[in-house]
Amino acid sequence: MRENRSFKDWVIVSCGTMIPELNYLQETGFLDAAKILYTTPGLHQDFPDLENQLVKQINQAKTISEKIIVVYGSEYCYMNLQDPYRTIDTLLEEQGEHIFRIRAKQCLDMLVSEEERQQYGQGNNFYWLTPGWIKFRQLVYKGWDKANANGYFPAHTGGALLLDGIGFYENMVNETPEEFLDFSDWMGIPIIPYPVTLERFKDLLLEPLSRT
Repeated sequence: MRENRSFKDWVIVSCGTMIPELNYLQETGFLDAAKILYTTPGLHQDFPDLENQLVKQINQAKTISEKIIVVYGSEYCYMNLQDPYRTIDTLLEEQGEHIFRIRAKQCLDMLVSEEERQQYGQGNNFYWLTPGWIKFRQLVYKGWDKANANGYFPAHTGGALLLDGIGFYENMVNETPEEFLDFSDWMGIPIIPYPVTLERFKDLLLEPLSRT
């Protein structure tokens, strides 16, 4: 039973963009990991730094537990431009045993399946967001200016859909509406909440427990 599973013997190493969801799972009692360690959000724009931080956090995790769950995607988070065959899984295999990456291509996949996004997006061109991409927008879009935004976001004629399983949209528009509107204006497209549950994310986190 899911309710009887515990993460107390595990350390989680995650991309910082998933801080909102992982904090929520801790606060609501689902996640009782021994420790959660994060890399800086937005490192998909700096692969060498991503690799350095990920290895550093995994080594820190090893000092706490031999069982490690890595919350990173397989395809869109990390690339090695000098060696395209060196994937994030190759990197993790080099770090030793008992390191399990959750089975997702990217953070969007952790919340909603690619099939659901494709089905919902038929006939529309959406830009998908997670709460972390908004919360840490200064890091995720580091180096972008208004010209970059104007050249990219408006092509998504359906607007931006925010995958929200934690009440992030409601909290932000109520507590800091100016920040929300400023970000939407900067993107040049509306941001629309797309309510989700965190059940898919929970299942992805639990799956490594069955592999030990």
